[in-house]
Amino acid sequence: MAHKAGFVNIIGNPNVGKSTLMNAFVGERLSIITSKAQTTRHRILGIVNGEDFQVILSDTPGIIKPAYQLQQSMMEFVKSAFEDADVLVYMVEIGEKALKDEAFANKIANSKVPVLLLLNKIDKSNQEQLEEQVTYWQEQLPTAEIHPISALEGFNISAVFNRIVELLPESPAFYPKDALTDKPERFFVNEIIREKILMHYKKEIPYSVEIETNEFFEEEDIIRMRSIIMVERETQKGIIIGHKGSALKRVGVEARQDLEKFFGKQVHLELYVKVNKNWRSDANQLRRFGYTDKK
Repeated sequence: MAHKAGFVNIIGNPNVGKSTLMNAFVGERLSIITSKAQTTRHRILGIVNGEDFQVILSDTPGIIKPAYQLQQSMMEFVKSAFEDADVLVYMVEIGEKALKDEAFANKIANSKVPVLLLLNKIDKSNQEQLEEQVTYWQEQLPTAEIHPISALEGFNISAVFNRIVELLPESPAFYPKDALTDKPERFFVNEIIREKILMHYKKEIPYSVEIETNEFFEEEDIIRMRSIIMVERETQKGIIIGHKGSALKRVGVEARQDLEKFFGKQVHLELYVKVNKNWRSDANQLRRFGYTDKK
């Protein structure tokens, strides 16, 4: 039997369920999921292997109009997703009418590769709304295949995945067959900590934070980690720490619990908070944190 392999890139507006979809496909929690927009900052690969296929899924940041350098870099990840896709998954939700960036919308309409438009969150709609939305998107993107799904409930996910495999080109595997992702372990430590901050802090705080794990020592029964939470201002540092360290402790406890599930062993996590002024607008800092190409 011929082997198929290729890159399947998931794009869409913020909060449409891209990360939930990729995690459902991969069967692991690779992308962090919260109710806040712009949760995903990087382009994250999740790899699904079968005997005769390798699907390389890419979860990308939600499409926005960039307001500062970090967001500009995030949109570069989306741009790159158009360039190497074998199949493009464009995700929308019930009631949505367009992408937040017209240039990206035009790229989808003129795509040279198969486009699957996934109409997500249909569990929140009725039959009439669903039919109306399908008709609308058929008119907007006549070349796309439309598949109603619920990423959260798992509805129609298997059928969509099987269709993706059908559309992939014949090719040997790009990654080892036991690979799950292209990201290093420290990346997922950073993301799990950042998820807890997105969950527990309001306003600008979660978007001003970057995590750096500078120690990761794996022993037979335990992994010892030391991570730094970076903020842009002193006032933010105080908010992250909280009264007598209570807020930071909550982040640490919840992150450690998730890290133990992720790695399957006991975790010792030390958290520190440090001010790194205006890192979101500093090209050198963004390179350091992996948001732009290292040159």
